[in-house]
Amino acid sequence: MSDHSVETAAVPEPPAVAANESVVPVSSVDGCRFELLCVQPVGPWCRLLYWMPAMGIPAKHYRPLAEALAAQGVAMVVHEWRGIGSSNRRASRTCNWGYRELLLHDLPAGMAAVRERWPQAACWLGGHSLGGQLGSLYASLHPAEFAGLVLVASGAPYWRRFRHGWLIGAAYALAPWLAALLGYLPGRRIGFGGNEARGVIDDWARTGRTGRYAAVGMAQDFERQLASLHLPSLALRLRDDWLGPPASLDWLLGKLGSGDRRMDVITPQDLGGSADHFSWMKAPAPIATRIATWIAARDTAFTARSDTDA
Repeated sequence: MSDHSVETAAVPEPPAVAANESVVPVSSVDGCRFELLCVQPVGPWCRLLYWMPAMGIPAKHYRPLAEALAAQGVAMVVHEWRGIGSSNRRASRTCNWGYRELLLHDLPAGMAAVRERWPQAACWLGGHSLGGQLGSLYASLHPAEFAGLVLVASGAPYWRRFRHGWLIGAAYALAPWLAALLGYLPGRRIGFGGNEARGVIDDWARTGRTGRYAAVGMAQDFERQLASLHLPSLALRLRDDWLGPPASLDWLLGKLGSGDRRMDVITPQDLGGSADHFSWMKAPAPIATRIATWIAARDTAFTARSDTDA
C-alpha cells in the first residue's frame, strides 16, 4: 500500500463534534502558497498539535483525526505539503524542491501563522510516516518552540531495518533515477505517494540508503541535531504496518536525545479494524485518545518549564 492510496479510498464522513474548523492561507518566502486546516475545540483551549501528513497525502484526509482531538480539548493544525492539495506548486521538470524548502520555507511560514493566531497555546509537533520524520528534523532545528513530539506510523526508511530490505534498497536506487528521467516521481501512476519533486525523492532515498538524515543545500548535521533533541515523545506503531516496522521506528527513536519517551502498539482490537499504515485514518478516535491523554499528562510540566524560562 502506498502513501497515495488514502486519496482514492472511501473515507467516511466523521461524526459531528464540538469543534470549529477554519482554513488559514500561508505564503512562503519563495512564493509557495498553501492552506492550513485548523480544527479547534469550542470554548477555551490551550493545547495545539501541529501535524504533518504522510508523503502524498493532502491535509484534508486528517480531518477525522483533528475532529476527534478537538472533541478531547486539543486543537490540531494540519500542514499542507508543497505540491499537494491546496499548494500552488506541482512537481515537474521545471518546478523542483527538496527537504530544504520544506524545512526552511514552508514549515516556518506555517508555524508563524499559528503563533500569530494562537500565541499562548502550548504546541506539540506531530506527524504520520514521512511527516513524523520531517517533524523530528524540524524540531531539532527549533527545540524551544515545542512541548513534545508525536509520531504515528513513522520510522526511518533505512533499508536494513525492513524485512526483504534488499527490495527496499533497490527502490531507493530506482526512484531517484526515475524522478531524474521524468523531472519528478510519478507517484500517482506507480502507486507510491503523490507526484513528488525529484529533490524530495533524492533526500528521502539518501536516508533510505545510508540510514542518515541530510538535506541538499543545508549545512546542518542532522544526526548531531537529533541527538541533541531532548523533547518528550510519543510514538504509536500500528501492529500490522509493514511500512513502519518496529526496527524502522527504533532506528528513528535511537537518533533522538534523552527524554521522556513513550511507545505504544496499536492493535486491530484497539481500532476495531485493520491496524496498518493508513486504515487508522478512517476511524482515528482510539489514536486521538492516546495522543490527547499523553499531551494532557505533560502539559502541566511544559507550562511550568515555560514559566521558569520566562
